[in-house]
Order: sequence, then C-alpha cells, then structure tokens
Amino acid sequence: MEGVQVILDQLYRKVLLGATLEDDVYGYIFYLNPDLSEQDGCPTFSVPQCNVSGMLHGLAGQRGPSSHKVAVLPEAQESSKMTRAWEVKLLQLTVIDTVLRRVLSAEPETHAKEGYRELAEVLLQSVELDSKLICMLQNSDKLLSHMAAKCLASLLYFQLREKKTLSDSWVTSCQRHLSESSESGEAVHCLWILTAVIKEIFKDTHSRRTESLKQLLTPFDITFEVFYNSLFSQHFGSFQNPSNIINSLMCFLELLELLVASRIHLKLHFRSQRMLFLKPHALDILAWPIPAFIKRKLIILIKKCLLCKVGEDLCRESVPTLMSPDHLLDSDMLALADALLQAVHLGLWKALTVPGKPSCFGGDEVQPGCRLGAGPDHVTLRAASLITVKSLEIKFQNCTSATEMKVDLQKFMSELLAFLKPHLQPSLQLHNPCEWLSRVFIEQDDDMLEAAKASLSIYLRLTRKLDASASLTQEQEAWVRSTHGHGCNPHCVFLYFLKNIAFDSMVLLDFLISSETCFLEYFVKYLKLLQKDWGHFLSTCEFCAAVESQCGLNVHDTVSSSAYNLSISHTVPHAPASPIEENTCPWLPRSSDASSGSQSQVMKPQETRSVPATGPPSQTPRSLVDYDSSEASEEETTNEHSANSKQTPLCQEMTGEIQGLPRACKAQKERSPESQSRPLLSAESRSLFSAKCGVAPDGTVWKVGLFLRTVKCLEELQGAIYRLQEKNLFPYNPAALLKLLKGVEAKCDNMSPR
Repeated sequence: MEGVQVILDQLYRKVLLGATLEDDVYGYIFYLNPDLSEQDGCPTFSVPQCNVSGMLHGLAGQRGPSSHKVAVLPEAQESSKMTRAWEVKLLQLTVIDTVLRRVLSAEPETHAKEGYRELAEVLLQSVELDSKLICMLQNSDKLLSHMAAKCLASLLYFQLREKKTLSDSWVTSCQRHLSESSESGEAVHCLWILTAVIKEIFKDTHSRRTESLKQLLTPFDITFEVFYNSLFSQHFGSFQNPSNIINSLMCFLELLELLVASRIHLKLHFRSQRMLFLKPHALDILAWPIPAFIKRKLIILIKKCLLCKVGEDLCRESVPTLMSPDHLLDSDMLALADALLQAVHLGLWKALTVPGKPSCFGGDEVQPGCRLGAGPDHVTLRAASLITVKSLEIKFQNCTSATEMKVDLQKFMSELLAFLKPHLQPSLQLHNPCEWLSRVFIEQDDDMLEAAKASLSIYLRLTRKLDASASLTQEQEAWVRSTHGHGCNPHCVFLYFLKNIAFDSMVLLDFLISSETCFLEYFVKYLKLLQKDWGHFLSTCEFCAAVESQCGLNVHDTVSSSAYNLSISHTVPHAPASPIEENTCPWLPRSSDASSGSQSQVMKPQETRSVPATGPPSQTPRSLVDYDSSEASEEETTNEHSANSKQTPLCQEMTGEIQGLPRACKAQKERSPESQSRPLLSAESRSLFSAKCGVAPDGTVWKVGLFLRTVKCLEELQGAIYRLQEKNLFPYNPAALLKLLKGVEAKCDNMSPR
C-alpha cells in the first residue's frame, strides 16, 4: 500500500498544479479504483510501457531487504492494514475530486485539461465509479462518507456540463431513499448532493445553466413533493429518530431555497418550486421542540421569498429590472402571505420562543464565575417582524375593502407588538408604538428600510381607500389615530429613523448612493406623501417632541419656547402636561384634509434636543467632496458660514471612493441660480435659526426643535446632491429627487415666525 500512496500522492500534486499527465491515462485507472484499497498488499497489475508501474517497482527496489526484522503482533498488523486502506481510499477520493474540478474549472482548454477529461470519462465507463461512490455513502466512517458525497456531486455536475446522461443508479437510489423515509441518513446524503450540484450550477457562468438544472430537477419533481409532505405533515413526536430529523430539516430547507431561487433567476417552472408557497405545513416546525437555529433558518427563508431576494448570494448577476411579470409567482406570494397571517392569528408568535445567545468570544461556553448576559435573538426578531409587515402589505395590495384592511391592521400589528414587547429593553413606550421599527432594526439597515417601505405602502393603500370612501373627517382622524396606535404612522417612523442617524444628511446621502438598500424607493414615496400630508407631519413633530420631553429623554435644558413661537393655520392642540395615556393622540390635526398650501405660519415645538455642531473630527459631519481646490469652494464656504454649519473637507479615501462611482447623467433640466442657493428655510427663519439655535456656550451642541432639525437635514441633503451633480459624481440622474426636495422647500417658504 505504501507504493500506491506514493503514486497517488504524486498524481495529486500534478493535478493540483495543472501539470500534463505524461503517461497513458489507463495507467492511473487501476490506482484510482476504490476497490483497490480493500485488497491485501500491493497490486501486481502493471501496464506495459507505463512509467506508473515502473515507479512502483523502482520504489520496491530502492527499499531492498531489511537487515533488522522486528516482530509484529498479528493484531497490530491487521490494524495497520486497515489504517493504510482507509488512508488510500481517502487519497483516491481526493484525487478524483481534484481531477473533476480541474475539468470543470473556467480555465482555458489546454492539453493537460484534455488529459484530465479523458481520465474522468474512463473512470466513469470502465470502473463504474458512480455505483461505487453510492455504496461508499453508507460507510460508517463520516469522513469517508462525506468525501464520497463530495466526489459524487462533482461527478454529477461533470455529467451535466459534458451533456451526458445522469447516472441512472444514482437517480434511482435517490428517488427510493427520499420516498421511503424523511429521517434516514441516506436521504440526508441525497439532499446534500443535490444541493451541492445546484450551487455549482448557480455559480457557473456558462450559458447552459437553465438546461443543466432542468435536466437535474426533472426526475425529482414529484419525489420532492412526496418528501415535503412526509417531513412537514407529521407531528414531531411521531418520528423514530428525532436527531436525524434535524439534519433532514437543515438540508431540505437549503434545497427549498435553491428551488425558489431557480424559479426567480432561471425562470424554471416545476411543481416542487411552489411547495413552500402553496403548502404551509413548513410553518408548523416553528412550534416543534427543535433547535432555534432551524426555526431561524425557516423564518429567514420566508423573508427572502416575500422580498424576492432568494438566491442573491449565489447568482453573480442581478435579476433584470425590465422583465415580464410573473403572475403565477404573485399569486403564490399572496398565498404564502395569507398562510403566514393565518398562522399568526392562530398564535404563531405567541408559541415561538426567541432564546438569547450568550455573548462569548470564541465560543458559546460561559466560564465559571461569569454572568450569562444573554439577550434575545435579534436576527429572528427582525425576520419575524419583517415578514409580518410584508405579508400585510402583500395582502392589502390585493384587498379592496377598507374595513377589512383596518381590522387586519389592528389584529396583526397588535400580535406583532405583543410579541416584541418582552424582548425589547427598555420596553416600548405605550404612548409611542411607532418606535418599534427603529428599535428592532437598529443593527440591520436593509431590513429596516424594507420594513419602513412596507409600512408606508400599507398606510398609502389604506389612506387612498379611506379618501375614496370616508365621508366624515372624524373617520379620517380615527384612521390616523389607529395607524399611530399600531406602530405604522409614516411620519413617526421617518422621524425615529432620522433620530437614529443623528439627523446626519451625509448618512442619507450614503443611502441614496448605495444600491444595497431600498432607501431611494422609500424616500421618494415618503417625500411625495410629505407634501400632501404636511399638516399631519407638523403635528407629529410637535407630538414627538412633547413625548420626549415628558419622558425625560432630552439631555439638555429646553430652549425657551418663545424663540420658536410658531403655529400652523389649523389649530393643533398642545400636548398635555400630564403623562400621555395609551391610545391617545393629542397631536392630531382637527382637519386631516385641510389644505397645507395656504399655511403661512409654523408650529410651536414643545421640546428641543441637542445635536453636535462641532467636536471631534470623527463625530463631525463631513462633505463627500473636497472643494478646497475648486472654483466653488469660496462660495460654498461663505454660504456655510452664514448658516453656522461649516463642514469639514473630505478625507482622501472617501474622495477616491466617490470618484470611483459611475458618472451620472447630466441633468436634463437647467436649474436657475436662485434655486441653487435658496435654502429650505426662509431667510427670516434661517436668521432666527442661526441666532437663537447656534453653538451653545460649551461650543458642542445646537439646541433646536425637532421640526427645524428635520428641515435642516433635508436642506443639507439637497445641497450635497447639487454639489455632487455639478461634479458629475452622482451615480444617477437626481432630477426627480431634487424636485421632491424642492417641494418640501416650497412648503417651508410659506412659513414665517409669528
């Protein structure tokens, strides 16, 4: 066996380096036969005129007879033979897998690669490698079994790439194991191999991906459905081996994700791709006594399905934006959303436990004497919250009854808030439930913006229905009160979002430039709403300021309200001095449909908060472009000094990143000099802002009202977009976005201090 190991080792090194096989490939077949390692001693087979067999004889001659003989017990000899046979078999599998991966690599065709392809084809034909690998899957040694599965996956993908027929023995074996039992080890191996092959198809860039995947999935379409029903239709206690079920669940959930991804990215249509959408049995496992990470995996899979983001980490190219609508997928999404909401109504979130995980460096074991600081699983909390809101959005898009939507909103948002309440510390304030979104998603900006967009869509959908059906102003006011009480008031959500980013316009600019989130879509929708719902926004600012003041959240003393003695045209009741009670909304405008275009005065904030003006460079907002060497730098510096908000220049690294972005299209609409320099606030308001709300005596804070801080943030964002557009550094044409920001500017122009 020592000689065989040497030959296999040399062959492995050659293939690893991509060297040409100098000998006839048939000289290597004998040593790659998995049956070889089960024979006693070295093989006597040799190939005529083959250097491989010559190497073996040379190795034997070099060793020669030993002059020192050591007595070895028969038991030790047998153990040594078994160890060497095990090592040879592992080395054989490693060499075979490496050869197949060389053939499947994206490297250009060479003489060496042709030799590897010939070697693989001979192995398939003369040795029946696929059948022997299938037998090795049942080996009790886990390492051997895993290596056999890995080789078999590479072999199957090789057959697909070379347009060969899939191994009949493997297809038959998998169909039998998946149909017979959902908890057998053989079924787990089949699922793992299928998953590995599909991943390889997704990662490849060749043009036959769709054909290859169709060839692989066609024999298993019905089999997958049988396995799905067998796995998810039973009670957990009915399984004979619960430990094996964990492996089956993990492998099958991963396979389900790949099936859905193939439907979205490769436009394949199989019955098995619709199982998760049309058969909600999988949701039942959330109540099973299984590890939390499996439940988390299912919830995240549902989240990806509802957001159409399945397979994004596998496909190198994104889904084309201009594509024919998939009405069947839309109906399946609605079915999944309805199934999830029905499960929530039956107590899904009440039964779901979200255990904490100890925060330990390098592992999950808590050392003796250390306290267990376990908190909730925020990944599960975020995913559960997002799929609830997204399901409501999908359902409302297909609902025509305003009354039904209002009932569903109250029912399901109450369930969600009750689910979140015990897991958020400090607990959610009863008088401001809209805070839940920023609290839950504080560490995951992409999910936070998806949830905010879904919440905004729900609000817009219901508002349009109510505007068409409601005849009384009281009904509209009750609707506004309901949205706030159930945590989906869009103005509250936006204000809490700005609060989380410290009203930093540069953060908003980063979100607008980045393509990793849906912020642009959300922001455009909200700016459109803001212009139509201006009075509601103003009163919401007053309410939020009053809430923070009464809850003791403001760190610094309140600026005298006489400095901002402002009001709106319609009367807005002042926030009460007593603690705010649950489900009361003293900030509601008396007329929700009052025109905001005639407003000539500004609200009177009840509370102010502090924001940084100057301080450490790491905390000071920076411009995205260094204008020190530009012609516009002097003008910009003058304008910034007049607003008492001078920004520090950009560091070299950030300048490089911005310059590396794609060139923006030049604005098609010429903007006047007046529009370039005019701020969002009127001149009188700006002078009041600078004089009364400038740098505090300690030189570190501004004390301004919530409304003015929001407006100033949007003003700075508009200026930053203009500057980047002038330099052709904005990655897309921002004309429509700037038009919306100018709409906010127009609203502010109609305001003046009293």
